[in-house]
Amino acid sequence: MNLQRNVLLKKSLLLLILILIILFPLLSPSPYLTHISILILIWSSISTAWSYMGRFGMVSLCHGAFIGIAAYITAILFNYYSLIPLVGMLIGLLAVIVVAGVSGYACFRFGIIGHYFAITTLVITELVSLVIIVCRDITGGRLGYTINSIGPLPLYKEIIYLQFVDKTGFYYLALVLLLLTLYIWRKIDKGKTMVGLTAIGDDEEASSCIGLNIVRYKTAMFVISAAITGVGGILYAQYTMYLNPITMVGAGASLSIVFKSILGGMFTLWGPTIGTLIIIAMEEYVRVFFGAEYIGWSIIGYGITIIILIIFFPQGIYGTLREVLSKRQKHRIY
Repeated sequence: MNLQRNVLLKKSLLLLILILIILFPLLSPSPYLTHISILILIWSSISTAWSYMGRFGMVSLCHGAFIGIAAYITAILFNYYSLIPLVGMLIGLLAVIVVAGVSGYACFRFGIIGHYFAITTLVITELVSLVIIVCRDITGGRLGYTINSIGPLPLYKEIIYLQFVDKTGFYYLALVLLLLTLYIWRKIDKGKTMVGLTAIGDDEEASSCIGLNIVRYKTAMFVISAAITGVGGILYAQYTMYLNPITMVGAGASLSIVFKSILGGMFTLWGPTIGTLIIIAMEEYVRVFFGAEYIGWSIIGYGITIIILIIFFPQGIYGTLREVLSKRQKHRIY
């Protein structure tokens, strides 16, 4: 009876939180808070997508490259060929899927795992970043690339062009993306993929001996993670209307995604979202209240925090808290 009541209470609490999140932009006291919320939602989606594979031991450092590929292709096709972002998005995502599929298959086919896989993906990130910088006549290079504005238009055209005068439109798109990302996480958890990838993460040789197709499992997860990351990158680029290979594509962007996931707990559903919320809130607090005087201190701060967490709390903040509460609840039952 108590168990049923606890389950009902959790569902009711989640429903209440969801309603408050949906109503937030309508009740928000300032556009700035809505802006921060949009950033949290977008990067939470990307961090959660990275955790699809990160929690199984596949530490990718090239998700910044997937952001750049999808975002730049969509923006360039719109600026130069007037191709609407919804169509450009499909082409950009196709490019991401091809890059992720080929690179992932090559790595997993030849047994590149662990630190070697992380280094290989880091090279991919730097390669994509350098290509964008070298092609500066098209991409703007290090100076960045600005997406052409369409100006005020009817709502249906704003949706087609992914440009909204009001931040509320971007908020709900980002919220839908996060909910989709969390739904995919749940589907992975409840499917055969979870069992297969867990076995592969524990012991690849043993998994291969019992007939698991290691290359197919890993490549599929890599592609799914990359595709969701690409969508998040496109939405972020359309929201900011500006792309830069250093802040969006480089190693710093990829490492930031990893840090957000680890901080919250990459093994839990809500861990990456909580980690993203903490880091973005920390960065904004330092930027707003201390300005340029202490710029970069937030990065140093969460860098030190990550080191402490890896040593003492490998499950992350949310993961560790959840584990402690679970043990206490079991102790009370017995």
